[in-house]
Amino acid sequence: MSNVGLIIEERSRDIGDFLVGRLIPFRKKRMIGPFIFIDHMGPTKLGPNKYMDVNQHPHIGLSTLTFMLEGELMHEDSLGTKQLIKPGSVNWMTAGSGVSHTERTPKSLRNGKEFTAHGYQIWVALPKEHEETVPSFHHISGEDLPKWEEQGVSFTLVAGEGYGRKSPVPTFSPLFMVELKNNEAYILDVLGKLKGEIGICIVEGSIKACNELISKGNILVSKVADVCQIELQPNSHILLFGGEPFERDCHIYWNFVSSSKERIEKAKNAWKEKTFPMMESDSTYVPLPSL
Repeated sequence: MSNVGLIIEERSRDIGDFLVGRLIPFRKKRMIGPFIFIDHMGPTKLGPNKYMDVNQHPHIGLSTLTFMLEGELMHEDSLGTKQLIKPGSVNWMTAGSGVSHTERTPKSLRNGKEFTAHGYQIWVALPKEHEETVPSFHHISGEDLPKWEEQGVSFTLVAGEGYGRKSPVPTFSPLFMVELKNNEAYILDVLGKLKGEIGICIVEGSIKACNELISKGNILVSKVADVCQIELQPNSHILLFGGEPFERDCHIYWNFVSSSKERIEKAKNAWKEKTFPMMESDSTYVPLPSL
């Protein structure tokens, strides 16, 4: 019997001029480990009159992980951070009790030339005891992430722990995110190397699992403890992510995540009344949606 728990197909949505693919949350699978939200940005051509501009918006109760594959983004937030992210690096913002931020195409790419933007915007829910932690921001250069090769396959540990290594990204719960790229077919063996639930996001190429061929634009969800044999097809690019699942429910409304519905209501009211922590460097404002 197949032990592929679920295959989630990317669902497209438009955020202004930028098309993204929503991977989770999904009605049959709200979280994978502590990962509660994954948007696939692009790949899409931007410029000279089309750029990515996400105006000021709020977060509570989570950490955001931005990972670019192509193109660049400028992050600014209510902490006073201004940080350019380039391919292979990580922007990790912990919202905790509340933070506002923007993400935009940097001025250096607004030069009339066309370029490709491609990456992932990820939310990691915080454990209950850390939901109200003081907000913080960390940028980790791609050069500082653990990298290695096995049988011709290149690995990068983007966040968390796995394969006997630890990423410098300051996480709050047991999790992992690993990037793999291969040229030749490769049998993926994660037993004893990763702990918790696992999601396999296919960026390029395809994988064969439990006699099914799964192509790019999908996530395969299973448990590390009983995952079937997975074969990466030649010239594939995948992301492994997941970790220990929470023993409690996480509520999510727009950009707010919390174990308490009352806390989310408080954040909604603060944003509507503009008493939420706001940026001094930006006057834009994304209104609270009616969901």
